[in-house]
Amino acid sequence: MDLYEYQAKDLFAAHGVPVLPGKTVETAEDAKAAAAELGTAVVVKAQVKVGGRGKAGGVKLAETPDEAAEKATAILGLDIKGHTVHRVLVTTASDIAEEYYFSFLLDRSNRTFLAMASAEGGMEIEQLAVERPDALARIPIDAIVGVDKAKAVDILTQAKFPAVVIDDAADAVVKLWETFVSEDATLVEVNPLVRDPQDKIIALDGKVTLDDNAEFRHPDHAALVDQRTENALEAKAKAKGLNYVKLDDGQVGIIGNGAGLVMSTLDVVAYAGEKHGGVKPANFLDIGGGASAQVMADGLDVILGDPDVKAVFVNVFGGITACDAVATGIVEALKILGDSATKPLVVRLDGNNVVEGRKILDDANHPLVTQVDTMDNAADKAAELAHAGA
Repeated sequence: MDLYEYQAKDLFAAHGVPVLPGKTVETAEDAKAAAAELGTAVVVKAQVKVGGRGKAGGVKLAETPDEAAEKATAILGLDIKGHTVHRVLVTTASDIAEEYYFSFLLDRSNRTFLAMASAEGGMEIEQLAVERPDALARIPIDAIVGVDKAKAVDILTQAKFPAVVIDDAADAVVKLWETFVSEDATLVEVNPLVRDPQDKIIALDGKVTLDDNAEFRHPDHAALVDQRTENALEAKAKAKGLNYVKLDDGQVGIIGNGAGLVMSTLDVVAYAGEKHGGVKPANFLDIGGGASAQVMADGLDVILGDPDVKAVFVNVFGGITACDAVATGIVEALKILGDSATKPLVVRLDGNNVVEGRKILDDANHPLVTQVDTMDNAADKAAELAHAGA
């Protein structure tokens, strides 16, 4: 789960990372009140989970409370890369002597944690990494050893931070590591980490991504979810314990058992769709190994609730869960859904007990179900039906 800037900075503050005071508001009048309460010049910042806010007009300086209200009016409702601004952060403006970059992240390719730091912050780090890779230090972090003050100093020295700020910056880095570990984050990023004219280190901006797999350890993280912007179908699937991701502009709903099989199914459907009006897969849904009637019903309920879906492709390879159990699940799921199931289903079964599974579907003879023996042909049929229903 990606956090908004204000949420990230709240976590930083809770772990002792230095941040500026601020208040998140949803109206221009409240922005005015927040600026008056802070009693200084403020920065009004759009709260969206996307970069490039400044270039899009989502970050503005305001010298007075009235000006803060004016700036908030201009930002609220703004569309920034497809994200609508519903709230702004009104925070104390800071004089900046220098800007730096720092982050901890999960390095999946090398199966370790990684610290990334640069004495040149403020710009897009991806651009810096491409244009001047030597300016960005990448230091692997031993998850067992972690980051203490000595390690933090070593990281910042390799990143060529000025000697005058290394001690204070190292304290902030240790606190960022504490945030990263204790909150089960996969990313903690500060850009920019700044030095003010008094040589004080401040996390001026923040980005945090939390690991959803660890949410059982953090019941408080549920409060960080923005119900207003969360995809309703994804929220519904999550509540049912399903691994579901909604895709843009798709018409073929996908259900499979196993992430690898589902990913392959997406590719096959996309290829088949080129021959049928350019239809595309509408979602990723992995029901895993337990394709019970209720799991299948829950999956179909989510997919059939997507108005973009015109046909559903159920692609299952029987293993631990045999094909006859999957077929029974499909039949029972359609009984559970009743009249709410109105879109055609193309089913491809293979693997353990495939003969028995196909017979169960044949005997049920449900009008919405079409069985196809091969994955390619089933994808083609699903694409054809989706195009016909479009």
